[in-house]
Amino acid sequence: MFTGIVEDLVKIEEIKKTGASKKTKIDGLEDKNRHDTEITINVEKMEKLKIGDSVAINGVCLTIAKLDKTMATFQIIDETIKKSCFSSIKKGDRVNIERSLKVGDRLEGHFILGHVDCVGKIEKIEKNNTGSKIMIEIADRGILHLIAPKGSITIDGISLTVVSMVDDKVEIALIPHTLENTTLGIKNIGDLVNVEVDILARYVSNIYQNIGNNKKNSKIY
Repeated sequence: MFTGIVEDLVKIEEIKKTGASKKTKIDGLEDKNRHDTEITINVEKMEKLKIGDSVAINGVCLTIAKLDKTMATFQIIDETIKKSCFSSIKKGDRVNIERSLKVGDRLEGHFILGHVDCVGKIEKIEKNNTGSKIMIEIADRGILHLIAPKGSITIDGISLTVVSMVDDKVEIALIPHTLENTTLGIKNIGDLVNVEVDILARYVSNIYQNIGNNKKNSKIY
């Protein structure tokens, strides 16, 4: 679990394909869990990391598979590639990173799982002295009911607040610190971002759907 407070903006040092177009077989059975992509980043600003630790990269929860001094390698499966902006990521791209939340730490943003719901496309960027705003088109209309004005949303792993919504577009206000220290400061109109809705909205929606399907046996506590 994460909070959406980005710890560092780092460059992807290496991207390695591990056979996305090939299917290996183990004991005659297709290995459906084969990792198709590996990415390596420099985590020198993160102390005491070890293999198996979780790190959010642009809002996607990934596990450290290899660690060579400050170089951490993460494996990404096909499903993650399809659901996120990793489908278009390139060597040299810069990404937001955050370590998983430790029990007892201050919660500066909001609870984030690192499970991306869909991608969004930047439709408008407005930067001026009075404040900056960004407009993002949400690719999956099926999650729009889980986004609320003044509610929390995660964009590229950043905890942000929704200013307003117009149809399938979400408007978000940005402070200078966010623009200077995250991917949103280097993104352009037309670029894609990872979107995760608020976990509370997800569970409330699920409860109400269950009540609608089975009113007699469902309760809200």
